[in-house]
Amino acid sequence: MGAGGRDVIRRAAGGLLWLDAKGGPLLAVVHRPKQNDWSLPKGKLENGETFPAAAVREVAEETGVQAELREFAGYAFVRTRKRDKLVLFWHMAARGPSRFRPSQEVDRLEWLPPRQALARLDSETDREVLRGALAARADQPVPAGSAREAPPTAAGAPARFSSR
Repeated sequence: MGAGGRDVIRRAAGGLLWLDAKGGPLLAVVHRPKQNDWSLPKGKLENGETFPAAAVREVAEETGVQAELREFAGYAFVRTRKRDKLVLFWHMAARGPSRFRPSQEVDRLEWLPPRQALARLDSETDREVLRGALAARADQPVPAGSAREAPPTAAGAPARFSSR
């Protein structure tokens, strides 16, 4: 715990949200107007929330899509001057139609083939996560029923942190 009762490491979670399409799987990428960048959907954990629960919630908030959590996809650890940030990602399957509504946080949603999504992402950290996930799954859909929480050693850190 850092000064002022805040976590020393900012905790966030997100998803590689997949949509099965006739031409092959598509991946959701979002545009954040404040940062003026294209990103994977992700966000900070709420007090007491687990990483997987936060990933599903953040993906729904940013894309308007209810997602089915699948297997762990990877992580990003970002060092900054203010606070380091750990983001855990899961593969997710889109369930039902998108109810996307532009907001101040996310103003655009695009569904792209994996290689185009990789090219669209502005953050090298997001691109590294996606490259690793694509290599691990060899561009094949994640099998149904493979949802699980990240192993305790994922990212070299516990899968859940104290939020006090």
